[in-house]
Amino acid sequence: MILYEYPFNERIRTLLRLEDLFERFAFFLAQDDAKVHQVALNTLFEIAEVTGRTDLKADLIKELDRQRMTLSGYRGNPGIDQGMLEAVLGEIEAVLANLSQMQGKTGQHLIDNEWLSSIRSRAIIPGGTCRFDLPSYFAWQQNPPAQRRQDIVKWVSPLFPLRDAAAIVLKLARESGQASKVMATQGSYQQMLSGRSFQLMQIRVPPESRMIPEASANKYMLWVRFTVQDGDLRPRAVDTDIPFQLTLCTL
Repeated sequence: MILYEYPFNERIRTLLRLEDLFERFAFFLAQDDAKVHQVALNTLFEIAEVTGRTDLKADLIKELDRQRMTLSGYRGNPGIDQGMLEAVLGEIEAVLANLSQMQGKTGQHLIDNEWLSSIRSRAIIPGGTCRFDLPSYFAWQQNPPAQRRQDIVKWVSPLFPLRDAAAIVLKLARESGQASKVMATQGSYQQMLSGRSFQLMQIRVPPESRMIPEASANKYMLWVRFTVQDGDLRPRAVDTDIPFQLTLCTL
């Protein structure tokens, strides 16, 4: 099944973007080619933009504190796997400790690095990182892959606590949902939410259907409309009944 996810609020939207960026970053960092490491650096700059929001760290600390208090209430409950519960609580405690050790503005270490700032400012210009524009950057690219990778890890590691916190919040949200099989009549589906607060919508469709869900929601109702790509890849509405799996996740 192909999984599509749609956030219900700005916080989850930011965490999903951050998750996607770190996954992309890890993929490119693992390669050896200097041009691929340039993509890793550009992704690092995107991560810095997302994590640079002044309220992101505070939001994550507040949410993890809330989850810690909620989960602590299940200690001693015979219906709960206590070993798994303690493992999750320990993970939350460790991430909270790392978040609390982050000092100053998030990503400030990248701004203070003049060499990285020069690359960042040139990277937004098409072709702006050519060797004649940034000879020192070109010289760095000639280093062995292991050396380049070590440098990039040093620059990104101060942001790892945010990555780990986002991963826990999204994991808890995803695990809170229960999938149900529903039908989009003539390609369209609606469901009343009655004011219930959800964080994330998951839609799973079989890959052979080639159907693409477009979703929107508020606290009262959600809508899902299926489209299919035509010859030039533009989405085209479908008018057939589409079975799919729907999961609504809370926290």
